[in-house]
Amino acid sequence: MSMNMQQIVLARHCDGLPVPEDFKIEDAPLPEPGDGEFRIAHIYNSVDPGTRSRLSGSATYAAAQKIGAPMDGFSVGRVEASNHEKYPDGTLVFFAGGWRTHSIHNGKGFIGPVTPGLPLSYWIGVLGVPGLTAYCGLKETAQFRAGDAVLISSAAGPVGATAGQLAKAWGASKVVGIAGSDAKCNWLTEEAGFDVAINYKSVDDLDAAISAALPDGVDLLYDNVGNAMIERVLPKMRLNGRICVAGQVADYSLALEDRPGIRTTTPFITHQIMMRGLVVFYHAKMFSEALQTMAGMIAKGELKLQEERFDGLAAMPEAFCGLFRGENMGRRVVKVGEE
Repeated sequence: MSMNMQQIVLARHCDGLPVPEDFKIEDAPLPEPGDGEFRIAHIYNSVDPGTRSRLSGSATYAAAQKIGAPMDGFSVGRVEASNHEKYPDGTLVFFAGGWRTHSIHNGKGFIGPVTPGLPLSYWIGVLGVPGLTAYCGLKETAQFRAGDAVLISSAAGPVGATAGQLAKAWGASKVVGIAGSDAKCNWLTEEAGFDVAINYKSVDDLDAAISAALPDGVDLLYDNVGNAMIERVLPKMRLNGRICVAGQVADYSLALEDRPGIRTTTPFITHQIMMRGLVVFYHAKMFSEALQTMAGMIAKGELKLQEERFDGLAAMPEAFCGLFRGENMGRRVVKVGEE
């Protein structure tokens, strides 16, 4: 076994859209576990759009990333050296591992055993943070109700696609998705069961297209895009409508002063609108219910997903940067070790 590991660190703060040169790969000594610890060999790592919010040098809901610090993210891997009775050698786990080939863990925090029977990479996709974000955001943050007319932005991404399918399964009256290509929109309606999908890049008038798809208005907006989308939809919200702010992929790369504002606030009064932000880790009590439910739906073919795989740790920066160019179809995972 090699006595080295590799990791990717932030080489410089991102200015605007991230580029691969903002990151660099480093060799490091293979860490040895101490008492009550274990070493995990990563098999798959994820790239997550929310990471971008920390890469410009200013804090958001998480601390700013320091230059030279290893990149955070989610992983699935195998325990290969253990001083922990609950995690013996060979145990497969999902965990917050980061952009590296090996991690030391103490069994606390975000970590869990992989249930056999489903592909390992699903545990950092629909059964990882994206799926948990969709489930908890819809059920808890947005207080989903059967009969809701639901609008989902960035609907072909792993969070949006999962949220739309869950809404449909739970009795939404209509689920409409907004995505950025005909291929994405076709997948949403033909595979994922959305009622309507709108390609925001090709419609002449997005406001008119949303109104045509949801002529009676929107009960629930599940937003992954940012302020401009919320501002656009606020006048269309129905009485007691709810907005879940799950992500801001269009705003992460903009300086604070360049981000669009939200001006149409009157509906918060007249229509009793509720808008709540979502940090999925605040809903940890719901995780086991969510994972059990979604794993069952996948096994029955009731929850569809798309995955794009990249090979090798060195591919992670480019896989990440492509998220902000709208290139991904579903969840991007990077294979960094042997299954």
